[in-house]
Amino acid sequence: MLVLCHTRELAFQIKNEYARFSKYLPEVKTGVFYGGTPIQDNITLLQNKETHPHIIVATPGRLNALVRDKHLRLGNVQRFVLDECDKMLDQIGKPTDRQPCNKTFTS
Repeated sequence: MLVLCHTRELAFQIKNEYARFSKYLPEVKTGVFYGGTPIQDNITLLQNKETHPHIIVATPGRLNALVRDKHLRLGNVQRFVLDECDKMLDQIGKPTDRQPCNKTFTS
């Protein structure tokens, strides 16, 4: 699962919520990737088979850097969540019609 959010604070908050649920699903690992932290820490986490996360919470910039440099491959992502997608679109200058983004896509 991949959760994309527009700020590092929101990414950290979402990761903490997944951590609360982990007491019910201890085998599921979650990783949070956002700018302002050493990217090498993210790369190390992704390269280790024991710590590789099942759920990734990330900001667009850090996710792009990890994918661009081939440290993260998204080919097996089964669920993709855009949290607060209207704010993300505002940040990149795309106009929105201010309708809530609450679509659910499943494969």
